[in-house]
Formats: sequence, C-alpha cells, structure tokens
Amino acid sequence: MISTSLMPRESPSPAHICPFDQACSYLEEAARELKLDQGILEVLSNPRKVVTVSIPVKRDSGEVQVLAGHRVQHCDILGPYKGGIRYHPAVTLQEVSALAMLMTWKCALVGIPYGGAKGGIAIDPKRYSVGELERITRRYTSELIKDIGPSVDIPAPDMGTSAREMAWIMDTYSVNVGHAVPGVVTGKPLSIGGSLGREMATGRGVMIVVREALADMGKSLVGTRVVIQGFGNVGSAAALLLHQAGAKVIAISTGTGGVFSEVGLDIPALKAYAAENHKSIVGFPQATSISHDQLLTLPCDVLIPAALENQITEENVSQVQAQIIAEGANGPVTLEANQALEARGVTVLPDILANAGGVVVSYLEWVQGLSYVFWDEERVNREMEKLMVQAYRQVIQQSKVRQIPLRLAAYTLGVGRVGQALTDRGLYP
Repeated sequence: MISTSLMPRESPSPAHICPFDQACSYLEEAARELKLDQGILEVLSNPRKVVTVSIPVKRDSGEVQVLAGHRVQHCDILGPYKGGIRYHPAVTLQEVSALAMLMTWKCALVGIPYGGAKGGIAIDPKRYSVGELERITRRYTSELIKDIGPSVDIPAPDMGTSAREMAWIMDTYSVNVGHAVPGVVTGKPLSIGGSLGREMATGRGVMIVVREALADMGKSLVGTRVVIQGFGNVGSAAALLLHQAGAKVIAISTGTGGVFSEVGLDIPALKAYAAENHKSIVGFPQATSISHDQLLTLPCDVLIPAALENQITEENVSQVQAQIIAEGANGPVTLEANQALEARGVTVLPDILANAGGVVVSYLEWVQGLSYVFWDEERVNREMEKLMVQAYRQVIQQSKVRQIPLRLAAYTLGVGRVGQALTDRGLYP
C-alpha cells in the first residue's frame, strides 16, 4: 500500500485539462475572495491521504490481471470522509483527487458533517463478468480495510458502481470486523440498511435547484424546455422528475448517441426503451437522432450536463444557447468556459450545489443506519429538499452580498466553512 500526504501536481499538455489543477483554481479563487490565510489555503490544497493499492484478480478465463485502485481522502475537519467509488476506464489519480476536494466543499455547502473523499479503479465494468467484478470489489475493499469505516470514511456508488458493489463492500468489511456494519457504506440495497429515496436523490436535487432558479426568474417548470446530456442514474432521474413536473425534455443523450423531439420526449417510455436496449436510447420512436455536439448547443431554457467532466469547453461554449446550466455531473464546465458563460449572463448552477442531493441522502442513510431507525420515502425526500433549498438560498444570498457569480458564491461558502473549522480546531501538534 502506498500512502502519501501530498498530491503530485502534473503539468498537463494544453490539449488536456487537468481536473486537480482546475479544482485548485476554484479553491484559490474562493480563497482570494475570502482573504483566506495562506497557511490554511496550503492545507486545503492538499489531500490528507492518497492511497493506491494493487488489486490482483483472477479472470474467469484463469488469467490473472493486476489493477490499481485509488482512494483519496481530502479533508476530515468537519467529519468522516465521504465519497463515491467509480469504475470507469478514464479514472486517474488526478481525477479522483479533484473529486475528493469537490466533495469537501459540497458537504460543507449543504451543511452535513462530512469531509471529502473519492475512489476509483480504471476499468470498464461492461468488460467484466459479475463474478469478476465481485472479486475486484472485495479485494479492493480488503486492501482499504484500515482506511474505511462508519466513523472514518464512508464510500458510496458512483459512475460504474451501484447498490450491488456497496453490498459487497459492506459484507467484506463486516466479515473482517466480525459483525454487520451497515454504516460503512451508503447507497446499499434496502434489504441491508439502504435508504428509500437514494436512487433518485441526485436527480431530485438537480430538479429542485432548477425549480428554485426558475422561480427566482419568475418562471416555473411547466413548459420549460430542457436538454439533458446523460441518461444514467442522475440524468434519467432528473428527466423523469422534470417531466412529471411539467417540463418539456426535448433532447437526451447517452454514450451511444442522443434523441431529440421538438414537442418533448415521453420520458417513462424512453426509460422503458433504454431498459430493453442495453441502456441505449438510439432509435427511440417519435424522436430523431442527435449527436453529443448538437445536443449541447440546442436552443433551450435549461441544459443539464449529467455525464462526464469537461463537456462544455472553450471550443464549444460560444455555441451553447441555454439560459440556465445545471451541472448534474462533476466538473462538466471547464474554468474558461464557465468564465465565458458568466460574462454572457448565463446562470450556471455549480456542481457542488446542483448535484449535492446524492450526498445529502447518503448522509440521511448513514444517520438511519447508525440509529437503526428507518424513515419512509416521504420523510427522506422532505429532509433532503429542506437542505437543498436552504443551500440554494444561501448561495443566492452570498452572490448578492458579495456581488459575485453563483459558482464563486458556492465555493466561498463551502471553503469558508471548512477554513473556519480548521482555524477553530487548530493544527496538531
């Protein structure tokens, strides 16, 4: 096991946007606005622990493959580390470190007692059998057994993982400590302590902040033209909830392509079609095909990038026609593109606010698991909505008081709270 207190900083080529450097740029911008002490900025610029483990796995063919698994723990000033585990070919240590930092600010912004973490393995889960994925997950968990726990670091599902992987992690951890520990992960199946409302939580949070932003403009969701990039857990949930609220979702894309309908897509039918076609929506009746590039530049009221990072960049930002962009994914808008959008007066609802619904309900699941008292879905959704609306209102107020864009307002709130806690706790020794 390799563990270090500092994240190595790379110098990316001009064609490559380094996610960790971008995350640090947002931190530094917030620090300047807050006039944060340089020493505190130095502490917050580096993850507390970076762990890389070797994961040998025997494939079904008998071949032995060795994978690298990462877990980055950024800051636990406010509470245990919290963050997802993703299985995706594009996973890098830089990406995981950036996401861990963003999770720190996200938790602080919405007022839950967690610090940021993130984990990942650079694999395409579609190329592995269920048995192989179970062996990978259990070995990864066992290698991290001393670094996770309900009061230490609580993983959750992310891109390429689900309740299934969380069940394997919980079981592996529980077997090693000798008793069931439901609080070691969130996003678990309901049968072993998962929470109602968790599956739709991130998409629901996106819908809530979009609704609130429209209300501030004197508009409602009814008839609002929405475009969504991504139809996974976040995108599909947001699409369904927006559709149910009366919005007109005119275009959606997945990794295999997109579909468009001027009169609005039938989202329940589209979800059923995707389930029958290996998650692909290409060929959906009563819709025309559309490319990813075309989708991002469609005239619409609300654009929700809910797929991968770095989707709206310097190259395509001038063609984006949305009035509101709600970041369902982490970092879908680059720093330069964000500045261009702000200059044009486009409302950008930043990821640490817009997609925070998932970690809020993860927190509520953790609370239920620790107390062994479980709530109905209505209460979970009500508690989550209260925290999301509260955070949105605080960001709007911060933006008005400081006369700064929403993203910077969100970061000053999150970074400021963590910085204050660090000041109050002091440095050990």
